[in-house]
Amino acid sequence: MRTRSVGPRALLVEVADAAAALALADWARREGVGASEIVPGAATVLFDEVAELEVLRDVLAGWSPTAEPPRQATIEIEVRYDGPDLAFVAEAWGTDTEGVVERHSSVEYVAAFCGFAPGFAYLQGLSGELAVPRLESPRSRVPAGSVALAGAWCGIYPSASPGGWRILGSTDAVLWDQVRDQPALVPPGTRVRFVPA
Repeated sequence: MRTRSVGPRALLVEVADAAAALALADWARREGVGASEIVPGAATVLFDEVAELEVLRDVLAGWSPTAEPPRQATIEIEVRYDGPDLAFVAEAWGTDTEGVVERHSSVEYVAAFCGFAPGFAYLQGLSGELAVPRLESPRSRVPAGSVALAGAWCGIYPSASPGGWRILGSTDAVLWDQVRDQPALVPPGTRVRFVPA
């Protein structure tokens, strides 16, 4: 674990991977560390609006990278597996489209962190050998609700936007709704299972 000051009131902590970042962020929230925001990333955690950086560094020294975050509830998201990249993924995985549906829907994913757009969660759970490359040239418009892959990450586009991920299908789930108590349907730590519609 390495720490770096980011301006006078923020601290960036570098860890091994997304799982460690999620575990550290969860631990820090439970410990009540002195930061107004704790934001996990792919291999970092940002602590923002920190009153005393050195005090926070001392507290963080008590965290163990082996700490597991508590198990969150699992939500199910229905997917229509009809995406334009389904055949590409089938070929990359050495199977047919039914095999893609079976593999993709058999995994329990965990939202490691959010980014790119409000409500977009980076879901980990696919094994590295199932990683697929992004498109060479991004699409100018990906519809909201598109379920897609990039590398070993899975994600759902919360709104229409440009994007270069491989689209497997679509869902009617609303990923971001500002009138809900918790606007993001899939905040970090949430476990997700995809169910063929």
